[in-house]
Amino acid sequence: MHTYDTLLAAITEHEGDTRDVFDPATGEFIAKAPVHDVATLEAAIDTAAAAQPAWAALSHEERSAYLHKAADAIKAAAEPLAELLSREQGKPLNGPNARFEVGGAEGWTRAAADTPLPVEVIIDDESGYAEMHYRPLGVVGAISPWNWPMMISIWQIAPSLRMGNTVVLKPAETTTLSVLALVKVMNEVLPAGVLNIVPGPGSTVGDALTRSPKIGKIMFTGSTPVGKRIIAASAPNVTRLTLELGGNDAGIVLPNVDPAAIAEDLFWGAFINTGQTCAALKRLYVHDSVYDAVVEELAKVAANMPMGVGLDEQNVLGPLQNRAQFDIVDRLVESAKASGARVVLGGDPDRDAVGNFYPTTLIADIDPHNDLVLEEQFGPALPIIRYSDLDEVIGLANELEVGLGSSVWSSDRAEALAVAARLQAGTTWINGHGGLHPMIPFGGAKHSGYGREFGVAGLKAVAEPHVISG
Repeated sequence: MHTYDTLLAAITEHEGDTRDVFDPATGEFIAKAPVHDVATLEAAIDTAAAAQPAWAALSHEERSAYLHKAADAIKAAAEPLAELLSREQGKPLNGPNARFEVGGAEGWTRAAADTPLPVEVIIDDESGYAEMHYRPLGVVGAISPWNWPMMISIWQIAPSLRMGNTVVLKPAETTTLSVLALVKVMNEVLPAGVLNIVPGPGSTVGDALTRSPKIGKIMFTGSTPVGKRIIAASAPNVTRLTLELGGNDAGIVLPNVDPAAIAEDLFWGAFINTGQTCAALKRLYVHDSVYDAVVEELAKVAANMPMGVGLDEQNVLGPLQNRAQFDIVDRLVESAKASGARVVLGGDPDRDAVGNFYPTTLIADIDPHNDLVLEEQFGPALPIIRYSDLDEVIGLANELEVGLGSSVWSSDRAEALAVAARLQAGTTWINGHGGLHPMIPFGGAKHSGYGREFGVAGLKAVAEPHVISG
């Protein structure tokens, strides 16, 4: 049975290059994380390639059984995994945060194991017979981000393994320990060579992974600029890609809402993981007739959500994971303040503090083309824009080049569905924002990427379609 100390010791035994890891909430030194090079990556790819035929030769039922064993291992180590995640990433243990993420890693692993994917009979009549099979692609290269490092790694790992691929995973440089610990726990029950992890810089290890001709598929969650570089680097090999890229999700509140009833759901739509979520609500458009009431009710909820060190059980909001992200949020809020927008809550960070804490911030009466609206803040600052014309606000919601998620808030479902149909996004939620389900496909539109994860669509995305006809 793992403890925090034994798990940390197991993943930091390394004789090569290392990087010091500090708690973003306290500045406390945690450990030295290993930093690998391209030679280590190439060896890991070769290991994965050698292990892949035997793994692919297993039946779906046999691979699913291994995934359930991996999920059991995650569950057994849930508390030390959550503690390490909280210390390194900053998110609190409670609320939709560290324990929630570890539980999600377990749950999504089981979902990938249990999702049926039978052979599809396409035609069976007098014209002929044809059926669709889905074969492994080989080695999947997975590149996971720092905001949900364990959960998103599982979104890449579990379906890939289920479909008979092996995996080489490069975690984000600032949350290496969390993902190393997750892989360590899983590899205690998986066959050798099936799941490999190589922490290292994106500029070297990540770049080499995307360029390798031995990689059949790249799965990446991160920024749009990096996604574009991956597209270019992988193009000579015609590598298959699933890219979940940046977003700047819009929410539209229609006139016929109960502001008090929707306030808490609005809050968590925007501030889950302290706003550090690709599909979080990042710009909120509220009809003039309910604008003041929505702002007031949302401020009441936000003011009562405790922020602080993640290991303190009462906190549900934490620091920004790194100082660079703190600086982005700070710059965008200062831009809004300089424009004359109204600060309803927050907006006054202690820039000299040790931790990367940015206070929960609501900005009202802001121009719809202010930087805080147009740029993805990826932190705890929400601009709230007043509107009166529905066609105009739909145009504002759609005008950006990104389109990951969106939401419509209304007591009239038919009206909400009609507005949702006009929004350009991979997902539009009704009276909620950002809720994910392991059986509902998820991915972006426009520059927010392509490909889908989760459910049957997610399994098919990490496999090669093969038609057998005749």
